[in-house]
Amino acid sequence: MHTGGRAGEWEDILAELSPPSGAPQSVPALLRRNVTQFGSRDAYREKEFGIWQSWTWAETVDEIEALALGLLALGLDRGDYVAVIGRNRPALYWSMVAVQMAGGVPVPLYQDAVTEEMTYVLEHCGARFVVAGDQEQVDKVIEAQETLHGIEHIIYAEARGMRKYDHSKLHALTDVQAEGRAAHERLERELRAREAELDYDSTCVMLYTSGTTGKPKGVVLSNRNIIEASRSSSEFDDLRKEDEVLAYLPMAWVGDFIFSIGQAYWTGFCVNCPESADTMMTDLREIGPTYFFAPPRVFETLLTSVMIRMEDAGKFKKGLFDRAMARAKVIGPKMLDGKPVTTGERLAYAMDNALVIGPLKNTLGMSRIRVGYTAGEAIGPEIFDFYRALGINLKQLYGQTEASVFITQQPDSEVRPDTVGVPSPGVELKIGENGEVFYRSPGTFVEYFKNPESTASTKDAEGWVATGDAGFIEEDTGHLRILDRAKDVGKTAAGGLFAPKYVENKLKFYPDILEAVVFGNERDYCTAFINIDLSAVGNWAERNNIAYASYQELAGHPQVLASIQSHVEAVNRSVAEDPMLAHCQIARFLVLHKELDADDGELTRTRKVRRRIIEEKFADLLDALYSDKTSQYTETEVTYEDGRKGKISATIEIRDAVTVAVDTARMAAE
Repeated sequence: MHTGGRAGEWEDILAELSPPSGAPQSVPALLRRNVTQFGSRDAYREKEFGIWQSWTWAETVDEIEALALGLLALGLDRGDYVAVIGRNRPALYWSMVAVQMAGGVPVPLYQDAVTEEMTYVLEHCGARFVVAGDQEQVDKVIEAQETLHGIEHIIYAEARGMRKYDHSKLHALTDVQAEGRAAHERLERELRAREAELDYDSTCVMLYTSGTTGKPKGVVLSNRNIIEASRSSSEFDDLRKEDEVLAYLPMAWVGDFIFSIGQAYWTGFCVNCPESADTMMTDLREIGPTYFFAPPRVFETLLTSVMIRMEDAGKFKKGLFDRAMARAKVIGPKMLDGKPVTTGERLAYAMDNALVIGPLKNTLGMSRIRVGYTAGEAIGPEIFDFYRALGINLKQLYGQTEASVFITQQPDSEVRPDTVGVPSPGVELKIGENGEVFYRSPGTFVEYFKNPESTASTKDAEGWVATGDAGFIEEDTGHLRILDRAKDVGKTAAGGLFAPKYVENKLKFYPDILEAVVFGNERDYCTAFINIDLSAVGNWAERNNIAYASYQELAGHPQVLASIQSHVEAVNRSVAEDPMLAHCQIARFLVLHKELDADDGELTRTRKVRRRIIEEKFADLLDALYSDKTSQYTETEVTYEDGRKGKISATIEIRDAVTVAVDTARMAAE
């Protein structure tokens, strides 16, 4: 365990990380370097109307410069905060770099945020300018202006539906660029001066946390944070200018900023933007990225779609798939890790690859993946092993917005589902007395915007940052294992360790379980709320000619409940084999009558469970789980797509699950 050094030691280390004279010290400077080194290579692609359009690095700098000059013409001052809202598209990535070039600070927001959430961030950062993707985002900003009065200009990227709006303070992005080009001679000197002022300690971006436990916090990240994190992580995985990524995750999330701007500008690889969320899978197959990131939920959804197709397949095809995957789970990871493989195993895998694995990877758009990562929350071991079995170099990383993503990464040949890897280059780790993980690195954030109290409580004078996660470092491997959020880890009434996320991830391996929330801290036994996956269970219902009218009706169907119970009991048997977590078996459960939803405050915009809110909102159901009741009537407020509020009611069945007796003495001995 590291104990830390003197307060000035970390500043001395950071000072040594300053770039050599003449080296790029900002993202706009990296852009200039890329134009010089590989200006004719594609920097961005976007699919629009079914056709891929490309921009080289030389064309990209022209687009960004024009927009930066246009922003100056509109009156952007040094230090102004500019909100950027919308789906992944080159114009919005350009706007973030243009804002930096002009001396401002980009603040990307989640495009699916409701007006109330958006209003909070816009007011907190004091945005004078907003760059919005389309009419939907413009409408939300205009609604927010009913209470906000600091927004002076709204710039929109997509003109559809905007013709009849009042354009006195509303501008098409292409018009702003045209104005910038027209004012080139007049404003170029000012733009160059502002760009030259940027250095390693200038603010690069401000990203807001997802607000799992309260209001989102603005995380200020400098050029040093972004460039050093991008450089070291790119070198760790040998990322190259030839690589391809698909930019489909929220632009307000730190991972997308690092992958689609930080690492893209450091290495010079191409960023591909899908046409829409609906075409993402098609676009993924067409691009065939070599570097791919997805949170566990995406991998879970893809696996669910595969399993649904296999259930619909004929007996011969299903048998071929099952046999191939059984062999692949043994051979695939060994080949990825460079371990010895017999000639017979190699031939068997080659045959399976030709008949099953290769076509499946192609269908998933993963045929060319050289480096793949998942993070955000723990992924179920079974899901992780499935993709590794396909020969996909899927690894785990552990990170935070406050770390510019990277805290730990898994090196090739050291990949396991139960760890999140070793410290990323330049990162130091330590474990606190209460089991909390601490880190410090060149990527460590500058501060929380307008929140010195939270900054001081999260980052100490020596640079150590409290992650809020509980874990431990394996002595023999140096790998970090994360148990759960520190605030969620506890003990059962009998004294056993309680770590709900571990069990939840095992449950979510099953295609018909979308989400699970496990309870049990300081209680006699563990219980769970479960959400079914409507697409998977709906497909099963159609195959079995079972009619249903709603999610609620399907969630309460006796056969669905019986299937979920079998999964819960299978997970109990698996959990019972782990000496440390055997007390986390689920004794009682229910299937919720509604999907947990970010619009209802039950999930964050990054799809993380807001455990405390769920406990409060469904307190009657939780109380029923810890009683002898076999059912419970409940009413719940919901938010409809158009923003209206309503209530749904249901009588929910509560089921007991079989648990495995725990040999406490044997567990203690182990």
